[in-house]
Amino acid sequence: MAAGSEATIPKILAAGAGGEEGEHVKPFTPEKAKEIIMSLQQPAIFCNMVFDWPARHWNAKYLSEVLHGKRIRFRMGMKSTSTVPQFETTCSYVEATLEEFLTWNCDQSSISGPFRDYDHSKFWAYADYKYFVSLFEDKTDIFQDVKWSDFGFPGRNGQESTLWIGSLGAHTPCHLDSYGCNLVFQVQGRKRWHLFPPEDTPFLYPTRIPYEESSVFSKINVVNPDLKRFPQFQKAQRHMVTLSPGQVLFVPRHWWHYVESIDPVTVSINSWIELEEDHLARVEEAITRMLVCALKTAENPQNTRAWLNPTEVEETSHEVNCCYLNAAVSAFFDRFRTSKVVEIQALRTDGDRMKKEVFNVCDHVEVGQTGSQNLTTGIGKPEASSHFGPDLVPVAQRSEEPPSERGGMFESDGKDSVDKDGEHFGKLRCAKRQQIMSNSENAVEEEIVSNTTTVPSQTFISTDDLLDCLVNPQVTRIVAQLLIQRSL
Repeated sequence: MAAGSEATIPKILAAGAGGEEGEHVKPFTPEKAKEIIMSLQQPAIFCNMVFDWPARHWNAKYLSEVLHGKRIRFRMGMKSTSTVPQFETTCSYVEATLEEFLTWNCDQSSISGPFRDYDHSKFWAYADYKYFVSLFEDKTDIFQDVKWSDFGFPGRNGQESTLWIGSLGAHTPCHLDSYGCNLVFQVQGRKRWHLFPPEDTPFLYPTRIPYEESSVFSKINVVNPDLKRFPQFQKAQRHMVTLSPGQVLFVPRHWWHYVESIDPVTVSINSWIELEEDHLARVEEAITRMLVCALKTAENPQNTRAWLNPTEVEETSHEVNCCYLNAAVSAFFDRFRTSKVVEIQALRTDGDRMKKEVFNVCDHVEVGQTGSQNLTTGIGKPEASSHFGPDLVPVAQRSEEPPSERGGMFESDGKDSVDKDGEHFGKLRCAKRQQIMSNSENAVEEEIVSNTTTVPSQTFISTDDLLDCLVNPQVTRIVAQLLIQRSL
C-alpha cells in the first residue's frame, strides 16, 4: 500500500530580508485572516503570523518563572499501546509546580516529590485545559502577550485562551468540540494532530461517556485502533500534520481530533472562536446533559465521578439540568429574535424524512416554507482555498489505512499537501450540507446492517448502549429542533 503523507509545512520566517526581527510583513491582514477562518471548511496551518507575539517565547522554563511556584494539576497517563482510549476518568492526577514537572521530565525526580509514584519511562504528564483567567489571575498584564486580534478578532487575547503543557506521549483522546472552531498556537515542541471530518462521525463511534459538556469522544484509540470491534473506522478520512513552534492550526467546527506531544516538552495556546451555530449546539448539549445525568445517576447514584469527566465540576441535579435546558432554549430565541427567519431541520410525518423548514421566530410562520439559504451552516460562503500557499497550508489526508502497530504510524513521504491541480482535497472542498448528511445517514445504515449481522443472538444492552443511541449527535440535533419547533 502506498505510503501516507502529512502536511509539509515550511519553516517559519522570524525575520525579514534584512535579518532583523520585525521587518517581516505578515501574509494576511486581520480582516483577510478572519475571512479565511470563517469560510475555510478544512484544517489548515497559518505560517508567519505570530513571529512578533511576546507569547512566542513562552517555553515551560519561562512559564515556571512567571508562575513562581504555583501548583497546577497534571493529568498522568500510561505510555502504552492499548487499543482502548485513555479517557480522563481513567487517569490519575498530581498537583505540582512547573519546576517539579521539568525536574521529573528530565528523569531527575526526587523520591519525595509529587511525581514520586510515576516512573518517567512509563508515564506522561499533561497540564491541560489551563484557562489563562485562573492561571494568571494575579498577572493579567500577561494576557496581552497573545494577540488573536491578528486573526481578525479585535480584543481577543490571553483572557479568552487556554494553556497546554505536556511531556512526551501526553495526548488528548479523539473527540470533537461541540462549540465553535479552534485556533491553536504551538509555542514549544511539536504535536502531531490526527483529524477527521464531521461527515466521518458514524465511523468514529461517538460516545458521551465520559460526559463533558463540550466534547463528544470517540470509542476508538485512533493511533492503535481495534478494527475487529470498530470495523467502520477503516472508512474514516484521516488527516495528519505535525504542528511546530510558531505555527497556528485552524480546526474547523466539528472536526474530530487526536493530539499527541512528540517532543520532551510541549507548550500550546488555543482559543475557541464562537460561531452562530453554537446557539443551537447549546440546546443540543443541554439535552445531552439531562439525559446522561438522569440515566447514569439512576444507574449508580453514589458514583457520578465514574462517568463525569474531571473537567465537569458543576452540580448535575435534574432540577439544575432543567434550568440549564430552559436557559439554552431561551438564549437561542433571544439571539434570533430580531432575525427574519430561522432555518432549522424538522422531522416530517410524511415518510419520517428530515426536510429543511423555515420558521419565523417573531411571527410564528406555519411549517411548510422552504428556504434557499442555510443561515447556520455557512453554505454559500466564499471559498478560502484560493489562499493556500507557503503561508496557509492545508492539512493533508492520509492515503493509507492506519497500521496495527504504532511503529511506522508517523512516517511521511514528504509530498506536498496539495497536488499540482490543487484537487487533493476535492472531497472536502465546498461539500454541500445535503451531501454530507446523506453520506452520514448511509454510514449509519451500513453500521446498523453490519452490527445486526455480527452480534450474537443474545446481547446485554447496558445503560451506556442506550445512551449511545439517545445522545448520538444526529439524534440530539433532531430533538433540539423539535423542542424549538414546539416553542415557536
